[in-house]
Amino acid sequence: MKNLIFIVTFIFSSIYIHSQELNCKVIVNSDKVPEVQKSIFNTLQKSITEFVNNRKWSEMTFANTERIECTFSLFINKFDNESFTAEIQIQSRRPVYNSTYFSPLINFRDNSFVFNYKESDQIEFNQSNITSNLSAVLAYYSYMVLGFDMDSYSNLGGSSFFQSAESIVNAAQGGSLGPGWDVSFKNSNNRYTLINNIMDEAFKKFRVFFYEYHRYGLDGMSENVVNARARISDGMPLIREANRARPLSILITSFLQAKDDELINIFSKATPKEKTDVVQILTDVNPTQATRYEKILK
Repeated sequence: MKNLIFIVTFIFSSIYIHSQELNCKVIVNSDKVPEVQKSIFNTLQKSITEFVNNRKWSEMTFANTERIECTFSLFINKFDNESFTAEIQIQSRRPVYNSTYFSPLINFRDNSFVFNYKESDQIEFNQSNITSNLSAVLAYYSYMVLGFDMDSYSNLGGSSFFQSAESIVNAAQGGSLGPGWDVSFKNSNNRYTLINNIMDEAFKKFRVFFYEYHRYGLDGMSENVVNARARISDGMPLIREANRARPLSILITSFLQAKDDELINIFSKATPKEKTDVVQILTDVNPTQATRYEKILK
């Protein structure tokens, strides 16, 4: 009996200790591709799901219930033999303490994703020898998801994951893998610019605000809504400060794309001063959404 208990405990402990970090839903949308070619997209979706979810991305310990929920959505624009031209949208979320609500952390769409893949391929990644754009992009965004998640739980806690993403960008310089890894004046909405923003000293205060927003703002709502909302309100000027330091920053833009609805909900019940201050900041940073932000004032 003791031996049985030991075996069961060992199996359970092994599952707990070695559980992978990501619980990723992969969607491959091939609506733009002729119907006769659909079978390969099912295989691609399965291969990506297995690669992202079965790989250990760190030495950290995750229980199955703690795995980070994220979605990788691929939109295939062209397909020719083994060559794919696509866009990929990355979304992730984290639970808010003592609630059933999940807060979005990242919502980023990369429209420069080209790769080769055939049905017999097994997706593999070697950080010291990057030869596949498919695995490089998937690894890059896996590290980004982990980085944003860790930043939301501890002050600058995602730095090691962002450094891993940055090393992929550095290794991919030169365009041999495909677009999106280099400076581009035509398309700044790419992998290079996103990680460059995050590692930029000008955004360090914003990353601290990102942590406080989640840990003391959202996670504090169940204890004291007024104080938690005030904590978020006090940090909002840092968004404007970061945007002024680096106008049209992709990091600030992607933050607002993920958080716009959440911010509107949070401050719709705020004090008049909080409402006015927050609307002014959001409108200054993202004037194209001014009409949406005015909902807060109603």
